[in-house]
Amino acid sequence: MLARQVGRWRLTDALRCTAFVATFLLAWITLQPFPDLGEVDLRNVTMGNETVTYAAFGCLALLTVGLTLRDNMAGLRSLLVPGLMLFAAWMVISVLLSLDIGTSLRRFTLTACVITITATMILLPKSESELVRWLATITLVTLLVCYLGLFLAPYFSIHQATDAQEPHLAGDWRGAFGHKNAAAAMMAIISYIGIYIIRRGAFVSGIAIAGLATLFLFYSGGKSSLALWVVVLATSGFVAIIRSPAMKAVTCFAPLLIINLLSVGTVVSDKLANFVDALPLDSTFTGRTDIWTFALSSLSQRLVTGYGFAAFWGGKAIRDLPEGMEWATTASHSHNGYLDTALAMGVPGLVLLIAVLVIAPLRNFEAIQHNGNRGPLATMLFQIWLFGIYLSSMESFFLDRADSIWFTFLFAVFGLHYLARFPTQDAPDRPPVSDQS
Repeated sequence: MLARQVGRWRLTDALRCTAFVATFLLAWITLQPFPDLGEVDLRNVTMGNETVTYAAFGCLALLTVGLTLRDNMAGLRSLLVPGLMLFAAWMVISVLLSLDIGTSLRRFTLTACVITITATMILLPKSESELVRWLATITLVTLLVCYLGLFLAPYFSIHQATDAQEPHLAGDWRGAFGHKNAAAAMMAIISYIGIYIIRRGAFVSGIAIAGLATLFLFYSGGKSSLALWVVVLATSGFVAIIRSPAMKAVTCFAPLLIINLLSVGTVVSDKLANFVDALPLDSTFTGRTDIWTFALSSLSQRLVTGYGFAAFWGGKAIRDLPEGMEWATTASHSHNGYLDTALAMGVPGLVLLIAVLVIAPLRNFEAIQHNGNRGPLATMLFQIWLFGIYLSSMESFFLDRADSIWFTFLFAVFGLHYLARFPTQDAPDRPPVSDQS
């Protein structure tokens, strides 16, 4: 009888570890890494794997929920808060009111699976020490795949002059990712994980992860991610010594407001545009003002409902465009996650997203500072969240199905939610993880 119970315990532990590692690698590396950017129609590059991707995330959602139901029901119940429930309900409404219900429903299905999975990820490890080992595994595997790509298949891991859409990016590293911007963002996030692993005592693996990720970040050419990487490190350090919750909010949200004012704000206000023109920088980030102008003009026509969940860009809403605006049919997003959220779900959807993904995580982090969970894990999750809300002012990954940045950002958001409500399994006086453990 005892042997049978031990066998079941070991099988459950193996399933938890496998589910965690496999899910992260599926989201980060995907089923089709190293896409060929020489393809003329890049929108169809991954179409062949779409069904398999949906099936894989659907099965993983069932598995991870099943693994967490027994020991973490309280954690899952804690998600039944008004903000999350209202946000989920509005997403469903945006599908039903979509101008293209078929597209919205299909994309919502995968997004819902990913949200479900990320809600369970941090509940799978039985201790923080276990979490450290699993995170070290997935980050090292991802870095290994990316660096092997540089040496063994540079055509598929470094931007080339033969790329169909952006030949001017030639020489920038992208690794297994589809674009150098995605690679840069993920390397910034992985470096935060590496720092966390160092702080937890696994110095060899942590230094390797942080060092290799930072090197890749520099050579990716992702200027926005590199700048935000520094800003987040400085901001998180400053927030750690601030006592006032109001000052913490100002410190975190002031850069977010400034970034949006100096970018999207310039197409709304001539004064802001003139001010930015006088600055020694390119606030349009390679000419995005046309996209922002078109997106804001389109939003003004459907402020309340938007155009439907993930149904604006490339959908039925963009038709019969005037001469000179044909480029909008090939755009995939507006380079601003907040603007794209409003286009999809209207202003109410944007307000709910800000409440759930921007305001609530900071409130959770503040609660963590007083409940005994303050430490390296909370700091790492806070840094990933902060990097995400800043990056969304320049890129669009909110609610983007299985996007690697969105997946990891959600992992941090749910992690802060749980740490604000439940103690971690490792006691404060437990020795740190070593690289040999």
